Amino acid sequence: MNTWSPDIYAKAWEFATIAHQKQTYGGRTEGLKINYINHIGSVAMEIISAIHKSSNVIDANLAIQCALLHDIIEDTEFSYNDVLSKFGKEVADGILALTKDESMVSKSDMMIDSLKRIKEQPCEVWMVKMADRICNLYHPPYYWDKEKIMTYQKEAMVIHDYLKDANIVLEKRLWDKIQDYNLFIA
Repeated sequence: MNTWSPDIYAKAWEFATIAHQKQTYGGRTEGLKINYINHIGSVAMEIISAIHKSSNVIDANLAIQCALLHDIIEDTEFSYNDVLSKFGKEVADGILALTKDESMVSKSDMMIDSLKRIKEQPCEVWMVKMADRICNLYHPPYYWDKEKIMTYQKEAMVIHDYLKDANIVLEKRLWDKIQDYNLFIA
């Protein structure tokens, strides 16, 4: 029950490391650049923690692969077909659902569209979206103003409401992170 393969993890981790190798994001202080693979590892850590704390049956390999690859289509040169050929249809479809449709005009519409597509996937994909937002709520980048922080927190509430039934462990963790985010608004 809820076991996962280190070999499957290693294959997805290597692919993600190569895909995101030149990417960074802003840290807590000006000038701090964090390698993007840190975010990928954090999402996978949240998933692994939830797998081990959950009593319901989870396809751990699917959840972990989707966690490690969740930004591949959206943020790198790799396509759905690249993921499909290397990891199979179930993983590729999960990653595609986790990818925002950039042709949409508003960010709000993009998020709702993605959430609807995520809900058509197995609950392991839902879990990845919750884990992703949990990680994004660790701390806002130094350059976000209060309005951006509040908007991001509100988006997190929408994600929570849409996907909370996927996993009780991640539902609670996301809710706690949303509440903790108030520290950055004060």
